[in-house]
Amino acid sequence: MKQRLTYVVKKPESFTPELLEVEKEGSTDLFSLTNVQAAKEHRITLGLGELRSEFSAALQQWHEIHIRWGASWPYQSTPPFTSRVTPGLHVLFTPLKTTPPQALCEQLHAFINAGLNCSSTSESSIKLPILSERFTMSASSQYYAYLSSIKDLVTIMGQRVCRTMGKPCGKYFLSLSTATYMDIDYDAISGALVINAGWDSALSDDGWTETISREKSDGAVEIGVLMHEPNPDPEDVQFGGFLTVLGQDSKPKPTRFQTPTRHFPLLSPSTSSKDPPQPHPLTYTTAFQRPTGLHPTLTLSFPSAHLTPPNPTCKLHTHLTLPSYLFIDKYQFTDPLFLSSKNLVSLRSLAGATDLEAPDWVIKQWGSAALFELAHPDASAFEQTGSKDFNISIPMHLRYLPASPKSHTRLPLPWPVVFWACRADEGAKMAANPFDRTHLGYEALFGPKTRFMHVDPDFERGGVMVEWIDVPVLDLRGTKWVEWGTVGMVIGAFLGLCFVLFRRSGGKVEKGKKEQ
Repeated sequence: MKQRLTYVVKKPESFTPELLEVEKEGSTDLFSLTNVQAAKEHRITLGLGELRSEFSAALQQWHEIHIRWGASWPYQSTPPFTSRVTPGLHVLFTPLKTTPPQALCEQLHAFINAGLNCSSTSESSIKLPILSERFTMSASSQYYAYLSSIKDLVTIMGQRVCRTMGKPCGKYFLSLSTATYMDIDYDAISGALVINAGWDSALSDDGWTETISREKSDGAVEIGVLMHEPNPDPEDVQFGGFLTVLGQDSKPKPTRFQTPTRHFPLLSPSTSSKDPPQPHPLTYTTAFQRPTGLHPTLTLSFPSAHLTPPNPTCKLHTHLTLPSYLFIDKYQFTDPLFLSSKNLVSLRSLAGATDLEAPDWVIKQWGSAALFELAHPDASAFEQTGSKDFNISIPMHLRYLPASPKSHTRLPLPWPVVFWACRADEGAKMAANPFDRTHLGYEALFGPKTRFMHVDPDFERGGVMVEWIDVPVLDLRGTKWVEWGTVGMVIGAFLGLCFVLFRRSGGKVEKGKKEQ
């Protein structure tokens, strides 16, 4: 088992090397941090031989499988950990020709959550569109489910993944329950399982205080404590700090490096090359217009003063993940006047369940995914209107839901991801970035020379990045009156019809007797 831990200090002015310490106790190497305010990422790499046989066999049924989970609480991202997915569980995969049709659902139920709505691989997943044929880093299919917590997932994974690693492996999985995001990757070419988890900040207000240990028989453990530094190259990110390889280094070694990045941080303009990079003040919020009805409208709000492109090649986009009970009518978004009235430029992509008439209980797929290009008027328009917020509206539609023993069903919609898509001249070199994060569900909708500059949600607002909607359904508690009423009407109509028929028949008989 190989491990890589990365701490990116948030306030470099408060950090000193004395907060780090490397020690050796017998055959155990130790690395200690004390009160380090930083974002953290912990990655482990496991070979198939290190896994339990049942889990190893499950992985080998796929050409590639990538699991992404994002937390529902808002947070401010720290470079280079700036990429995002919508809150919930995303599974992107490419099956082998020999993969059983029930493999996806069986593994989801066994290793993640038994309550996930999944019937079969082909019916429950959607095919991912690839608008850029040159972009090869994309799986063929996707499955999504809103999963607010990964406590059950990491408990099951800890029990079924670790075989020979003992305490280090179990301790790692136990810590994952508090992560902000988690990635699990496997592909048949490398034959390795990579599990990567990130935390936007320390769990304590005092910062990270922890000790990482490595026994002599353990695999490599690399630890980096880095600081984001200014860099004149518009496509690279630069870091300086300390690197330590346990078992080799007796003290942290100074380091400085820069690398191209696919997910570039959205930073405020700086007048000095010596000033530390600062996050851009642009944020967004999401809400449904009330009342929602059966045709809700999702509104994305941005502060007008900060809604300016980072450079002329950048276009503002949002990627939505819609569960099966919500859908978008693509024909609405072909009218330029309609798009303009909603502050939209175009519907770039729509994949998944798009049937306009089907009720929810007929839909087998998990839902649909949509990519919109958004409008962003220039600063003069804001000055003329004096508006503080710029709102973008996306009309949606609800499907009819199954009957329930209540009048309304409460359903979640995760916030979409918002980002600037900009041209990058060094797109081919991005894979060399040690923090590169791919298979997020939307990269293949752009060319290989694209860099993404993500807009953070309004983390100061609090709450969660999920909108809840109350959908009216047939209340089973009142259906007894409907059933008995219907039976009564049918019986009454039948008796009335018999009365009329027998009355007419009797009248004709009496008339015949009189004539005789």
